[in-house]
Amino acid sequence: MLKENEHLEPLGKNIKIIVSDIHHFSTDTILLSNFASPKKSRRAIDLGTGCGTIPLLMKKENKNLEITAVDIQSDACSMLERSIELNKLDNIKVINSDLKELKGKVNFGYFDLVVCNPPYKENGTGIHNPNSGKKTARHEVMCTLEDIIRVSSSLLNFGGRLCMCQRSERLCDLITLMRKYNLEPKRLRLVQQRLNKAPKLVLIEGRRGGKPGFMTTEPTLMIEGEKGDFSPEMLEIYGDYKGNTD
Repeated sequence: MLKENEHLEPLGKNIKIIVSDIHHFSTDTILLSNFASPKKSRRAIDLGTGCGTIPLLMKKENKNLEITAVDIQSDACSMLERSIELNKLDNIKVINSDLKELKGKVNFGYFDLVVCNPPYKENGTGIHNPNSGKKTARHEVMCTLEDIIRVSSSLLNFGGRLCMCQRSERLCDLITLMRKYNLEPKRLRLVQQRLNKAPKLVLIEGRRGGKPGFMTTEPTLMIEGEKGDFSPEMLEIYGDYKGNTD
């Protein structure tokens, strides 16, 4: 089941995920899954799924959810397929594909929810990791933010939601591109490490065909409390994933 340099991590409620040094999950992934809350959705797709953390977390919330998980890296897809087998889950379809080449592989206009934790850095900015897998996850070398939002709009049915996280300095790009592709921003939440630090992460939801305006700005999510430990809300969100029990 496990290959070299892989190990299991608990996600709570007796679900475990196969991770490696290249393909693993972060706090951002947990926050996006919580923000996207799939309880009322029937069909979801996760673009750039990596080792598949978001699909596995979403199955905990909605066992009847039909999920498609897409990633361009075959080793990541293999890890998720084995995690699905390990946890005896169904209704998760794994597609090893460039998200720009999904035509004919999935039904466009079919999904209620698209989720994506995209590469944060534009190609040509910052220091590129020499490992190709890590570089793909962090920099827009295989797809751009515009690619993701354009494809997401095509995948969603009318009224369907796109939920993403991104660095705060790219918020203008997010809103501009969402509106360009008929995804009206409807929810926004900033994520702040601690009180004396500026927010570095944004969580945003756009609705396909949504009426312009009336975006809800939710209270800032504080990761740390006054003493430097997890805030009460962060414990509520993240605490369940720290153990492997119900």
